[in-house]
Amino acid sequence: MKFTRLFLLLISTIILSCNGQNKEKKSIKDAIVSHSYDDIDVAIMYYKKLKLEDLDSYNFSDENELNNLGYQLLNDNRVEDAIKIFKLLVSEFPQSANAYDSLGEAYRKNGDIKLALENYRKSLELNPKNRNAESVILSIENENRDKDKFYKVYTRKEYVADLEELADNLTTVNPHPFKFMAKEDFWKVVDAKKRFISDSTTYGEFIWHCSEIVANINCFHSSLGYFNQEREMLPTELRFPLETRFIGNKLYVTKHLSNSHIKEGSEILTINGRKVVDLQAEIYKHISTQGHIETSKEYFYPGYGTAYIAYALGFPTKYEIRLEGIKHPIKLKQLGKYEPLKRVYATNLCKSRDLCLDFINDETAVLTIINSGAYYGNRFTIYKDFIDESFQEIRNRGIKNLIVDMRSNGGGPGNTGIYLLQHLAKQPFIYKSVSEGSNVAGQSFEPFENGFKGNTYFLIDGEGGSTTGHILALVKKLNMATIIGEELGGNHFCTGGQRVFKLSNTEVFYYIGRFTNISSANEFPDNRGIMPDHFVEKSIQDYLNDNDPVLKYTLELIQDK
Repeated sequence: MKFTRLFLLLISTIILSCNGQNKEKKSIKDAIVSHSYDDIDVAIMYYKKLKLEDLDSYNFSDENELNNLGYQLLNDNRVEDAIKIFKLLVSEFPQSANAYDSLGEAYRKNGDIKLALENYRKSLELNPKNRNAESVILSIENENRDKDKFYKVYTRKEYVADLEELADNLTTVNPHPFKFMAKEDFWKVVDAKKRFISDSTTYGEFIWHCSEIVANINCFHSSLGYFNQEREMLPTELRFPLETRFIGNKLYVTKHLSNSHIKEGSEILTINGRKVVDLQAEIYKHISTQGHIETSKEYFYPGYGTAYIAYALGFPTKYEIRLEGIKHPIKLKQLGKYEPLKRVYATNLCKSRDLCLDFINDETAVLTIINSGAYYGNRFTIYKDFIDESFQEIRNRGIKNLIVDMRSNGGGPGNTGIYLLQHLAKQPFIYKSVSEGSNVAGQSFEPFENGFKGNTYFLIDGEGGSTTGHILALVKKLNMATIIGEELGGNHFCTGGQRVFKLSNTEVFYYIGRFTNISSANEFPDNRGIMPDHFVEKSIQDYLNDNDPVLKYTLELIQDK
């Protein structure tokens, strides 16, 4: 019996000991947030005090505790406090690549690029597979690249090697490089570009060749980073000295710049003897869009028009145009200075914010979503709160007609699309059939019980791509709304998750989409955008006078219903 009692006592001691070891430790993040979230210096001292006096009660070994606190501070725009927490994280976990990655992000947000790079490089050193650090380093280098390389010359060997590198990466990193252009045709273009290259080819000429090769995979998420590299280095005196816009296959003057004798709204027929329709075809070959969607190119062009024309014509030093209704050619005055155009949004109701709710009258509201891309990660809660508050106010006012304006919206995180659709859908829906990089493929989403029950209208244009395409594909398939405007710049299919690359010799920066994303509404053509139920196009006078015929048409449609 004595042996039995001793054995039972021993077993009880072991069990109690194990239970004590497995007892869940308290969150150190919660402890310091509760103690002094408003004073991070005090919070850090409290952290160190607890670690010294009560080490076993808190989960000091979990680096996510400090990491999550740092991001909470970033989300609250307390960047300097976030840096203090991330510095503590690095000191506590000096071999953690993620710790240095987080500190680098905070320094970057604070504008300290040197320290940001230092920490991202340390993160990459600790984890050579850290693609985020690698991508951010290249992005920072891109932002701070040499912008005076226009006339620089590399050897033909270096140019050709970079063209081959570019083509190889495009066709191996992107999973669908030949979806819209035949493989043989793609490589024929690459070979032709090699033949054009010589030892006297300038960097400006070379990057123009690169933009066509990238555009040939017809991926919304694969480009040279818009046309910024080309535009920024172009000498002012070589720019086409008028701001212009294509509408269909016609080119119109939107700003006369240094040529006040040219009337805004005039149609240009030729530039330096070249017909506009031929010039447009050359320019459009260099604009990266999804599939063969030309409205997307049409909307992209105006922000870079003074540069596109210069590149397409081989950088002439003088420009001469012919205008509709005027027989003689007109010589243009060179630009002395140039300021790039600020982005112009399609809507008149929401120009200074990403998200807006406006009430036209007692029965009609306009929900404008311009920039879903601003709401990745922790910022999704800002978007969610806005959507919830907007639909609550719409219910409170008894609104019967809701206009969802998604013009100028280039996409964003998929959860912004899902959450919007849950407020509008009348039945469960599957958002994506394929979703590389996330787990939403095949997942069914229920509509909210208090969702909008009235008449819904979506406004679209050629700028809408990526997630906006997925949203509109479902809206179209499930008849959630009446769609008004122009062909959308996207559809149910895209290759997102772009990663930045840099060519080895010339250091041209470029982006390649890597992850396939397909909406469950996948019965539409892959090479065209989602089509509206009612086509409404702006005229040149609408652009010049800041009119909104799409919204006007929609309001008339509602009135006549």
